Amino acid sequence: MLPGPTRGGAPGPAGPITSGPSEDDWAAAVAAVRRLPPDGRVLLICHINPDGDALGSMLGFGLGLRRLGVRQLQATFPGPPEVPEPFRGLPGLELLVPAAEADPAPDLVICFDAASDSRLGELADRLTGPGAALVLDHHASNTGFGDVHLVDPAAAATSVVAEELLARLGVTLDAGIAECLYVALSTDTGSFRFDATTPAVHEMAARLLATGIRPGDISRRVFDSRPFGAVRLFGEVLGRARLEPEAAGGQGLVWTYATLDDLARHEQRPYVLEALIDPVRCTAEADVSCVVKQTGPQEWAVSLRSKGATDVSRVAVALGGGGHRLAAGFTGRGSVEEVVERIRAELAVFASEGGTDRPG
Repeated sequence: MLPGPTRGGAPGPAGPITSGPSEDDWAAAVAAVRRLPPDGRVLLICHINPDGDALGSMLGFGLGLRRLGVRQLQATFPGPPEVPEPFRGLPGLELLVPAAEADPAPDLVICFDAASDSRLGELADRLTGPGAALVLDHHASNTGFGDVHLVDPAAAATSVVAEELLARLGVTLDAGIAECLYVALSTDTGSFRFDATTPAVHEMAARLLATGIRPGDISRRVFDSRPFGAVRLFGEVLGRARLEPEAAGGQGLVWTYATLDDLARHEQRPYVLEALIDPVRCTAEADVSCVVKQTGPQEWAVSLRSKGATDVSRVAVALGGGGHRLAAGFTGRGSVEEVVERIRAELAVFASEGGTDRPG
């Protein structure tokens, strides 16, 4: 068993993670990979409803493990085994297996972009098996599950952590690995528009582009292609958006929602709604934006964004989720009105505690 403060969902750190991995953490992660036997079985897992960072980091790292000679290798995620359309051109998709077919007792489990084991659904039990559990993440709200923790809240994406570990393992980037990591990096930085876009992010992007990948083609596929039905759906859902200037201590809240009936009426898959937060968050009169997306009867996936005055991760954590200061989410239950009322209440608590840090 590798050293680590928690395993399989035991209580994690007392508060948000504020520093990145230590040299001992990196050394333990490298050792976990290096000591695999020749026929060692590796299972890569990312979170439910995977986004570009989750899939890109996992598949890019998987391709890197292949270059190291790992052959018994699977990648998976909980829930329906459906890859969102924008990511169906990613290299390494052949590594994916449905969750039901995932190795029940791998020699090494590596988890990507999940802040807690609850985000791993029916695959969370793999963390308590005989093999070591390695966690790569960049959420400050990470609960510390698993054995070896490479969690860096300063990283713009989990792919930053994945690239660093590949480098420490001696894996040279090729176009396949680079495309996966570039999709991961560009999606979590909003095409390099968000505050997490540091000089180091652009330096990493340069290393990835140097392999010969085509950023224009990737961006058109990931960001600029949408079915016409999704365009019609967006128009309908945006038409019901509500602005509440008094919410969040006067910083303002804008929100909307989409139901399963909306998706069915426009013949769209749930993944199209992931991009809906972008036109909502541009509302000038609101610091906080929210999109509530129905996933089942009385169940909703909630995306929260802030322009800087509100720490939405505190709101999300209070409601059972997690994330970053400017981008977070949680699963809500009840009616959409009940879910939004809980968000209003937590925003009010945050504001009453002096949470806003800039004038409205």
